[in-house]
Amino acid sequence: ALVPAIIVSGLPDDRFSFEGFLPQKKGRMTKLKSLAEEDRTMIFYESPHRLLKSLTQFAEYFGSDRQVSVSREISKLHEETVRGSIAELIIHFTENEPRGEFVIIVGGNEHD
Repeated sequence: ALVPAIIVSGLPDDRFSFEGFLPQKKGRMTKLKSLAEEDRTMIFYESPHRLLKSLTQFAEYFGSDRQVSVSREISKLHEETVRGSIAELIIHFTENEPRGEFVIIVGGNEHD
C-alpha cells in the first residue's frame, strides 16, 4: 500500500523513510521527537480510531503547516486520498469520520 500512496501523495518520493505503525504508548513521543527534523518523506500506517490522535501529534512535533497526504483503502472500492497541511487534514477528519486503514505520507522538514 505504501508505493501507490506515496505516488499519489504529490510529496517527494526520491528519498523516504518507512515508519510503519507508531508505538501506541511507550516510546511514541520519543519517536515523534526524533523524526521532527527528518528531511526525507515519512510513511506511517494508522488505524481509523487513532488517525486524529496521530495527526494532532504530528502537528505538535512537525508543525501544523507541514504537508501531508492521507490515503485509505488503497486498491479497494472506497479508495480515497486527501492532501493538504496537517491542520487542514485534522479539520477534514474531524468533520468526516475516518474509516478503513490509512497510509499517512508526511513531507520532510525543509530546514528553511
